[in-house]
Amino acid sequence: MRKELLFSLIIIFALKTSTISAQKNHDIQNILYFNPEVEPDLEEIKEPTNFAFFSAVSDHISLHKKRKMLKTETQLSFETADPKTISDYAVNNDADFVTVSKVKYFKVGLGKYVFSNQVVVSMKLFDKSGNLITESSYDTYRKNMRMLGSAENSIKIGTAGALKTIFKNLRKLRVATESDI
Repeated sequence: MRKELLFSLIIIFALKTSTISAQKNHDIQNILYFNPEVEPDLEEIKEPTNFAFFSAVSDHISLHKKRKMLKTETQLSFETADPKTISDYAVNNDADFVTVSKVKYFKVGLGKYVFSNQVVVSMKLFDKSGNLITESSYDTYRKNMRMLGSAENSIKIGTAGALKTIFKNLRKLRVATESDI
């Protein structure tokens, strides 16, 4: 009798623990990030740009325990992002939100390959159905008046600024929809 009671208590405790952990995992938002579109379209700057971009995203996401970064190695056009494609990627990767990004370098000088360390990081946030929720753009020159520094740091600052605005807009939309209900 004692063994049966002990066994049933252990099973109840295990079921209760798994239910709680399942609820905690449900509260986490999975956000899928595509490789940013890089302008100008030069192969030499895409890999360092992607590295700096995803480094900034992971740094920002690590601060929030309720968000999880998912990364795909494909690139979508920022201007003509197809809602069907976004929805398919979200469903296949079990993502709640999808971001499509663009990093635009300033061109300075007369030469073909002379760039400034200033960038404009633009982001669009979509839900898992492919509907545009909000978008943001962060210009490192106008916001921070950064004259010196590396392009990598400018990308990180621009990405963090764009993400901060995106998540601020998302919170405002949630509060507005909750008050409407």
